[in-house]
Amino acid sequence: MILDQLDHPIVQAPMAGGPSTPALAAAVSEAGGLGFVAAGYRSPEVMRDDIAEVRAATEAPFGVNLFVPGSPDVDEAALRAYVEELGPEAGEPRFDDDGWEQKLAFLRDEPVAVVSFTFGCPSPDIVASLRDAGSEVWATVTSPAEARIARDAGADALVLQGVEAGGHRGTFDDPPGGGEGLSALTLLRLVASEIDLPLVPTGGITDGPALAAVLAAGAAAAHLGSAFMLCPEASTNPAHRAALATEAPTALTRAFSGRLARGIENQFMRDHDAHAPRAYPHVNHATSPIRAAAREREDPDGFNLWAGQAHRLARPLPAAELVRELSAGALEALEQAAARQTR
Repeated sequence: MILDQLDHPIVQAPMAGGPSTPALAAAVSEAGGLGFVAAGYRSPEVMRDDIAEVRAATEAPFGVNLFVPGSPDVDEAALRAYVEELGPEAGEPRFDDDGWEQKLAFLRDEPVAVVSFTFGCPSPDIVASLRDAGSEVWATVTSPAEARIARDAGADALVLQGVEAGGHRGTFDDPPGGGEGLSALTLLRLVASEIDLPLVPTGGITDGPALAAVLAAGAAAAHLGSAFMLCPEASTNPAHRAALATEAPTALTRAFSGRLARGIENQFMRDHDAHAPRAYPHVNHATSPIRAAAREREDPDGFNLWAGQAHRLARPLPAAELVRELSAGALEALEQAAARQTR
């Protein structure tokens, strides 16, 4: 297992469509963690170029994350009403599979250390084909039921996404209510009680003591997103960086993409969340030009500020330094906890 080879039990979350860069993935891997290329929202050609850039920067292993395509079937009337609400700046809502087959074909031909999946688990045949090519296959799950599906499909490891995590919920079916969910620690213990696979929790893990907590609870490593968003290697928008450093609350919303995701509350969420339909990636395409324009003018109220609940603990350190400090902080916290038990 690649997790057994890491110097530090730290995995950089892919964070598609925002802060992730090849430079960030390479820096994390070079420092002894596991960096990830975010292939979501990227064309197969751009994914190929990103992988080549990481390979040029480091010989260390890294992973690539793909989105499992959903269904093109949505409530068309609700979608049309939402696009009208967005106004004339909205883009054309549409379905696409994010270059699914082309990306899989490339990764079979040019395998990386790990291929992970979000928004579902691919079929056992797809899992087997990637493993035969030389990659480990990881699946993102949000419940014990999803964990069992991924295990039965042949996954080598499970990323356990707690409800605290920033960005899109990795649920297989994006349920209508969606606000309920298990914390990373609770999910870790429930899955560990019945599934014998390496477990990599994510959600609310932004400093050394939090990393120590999940390691003590049975994690093979932790999967961190918000912690890396202030690194200089990340492409986080300046307005997003500023918001991360505040105590601003986060909330779950479908307003930006049509799929439930956690971000820092802003005016766009307040204006549109109540009417946003379950329609991914249709809504994502519709809001894309609006969000791009807001990023260009660095308007934090006009685009998605994805962040986990513990975002205020993120620090603006170079990625390699952050990996080492998080690992050292976890070791110190574990030693202090052990010392308290011997008093």
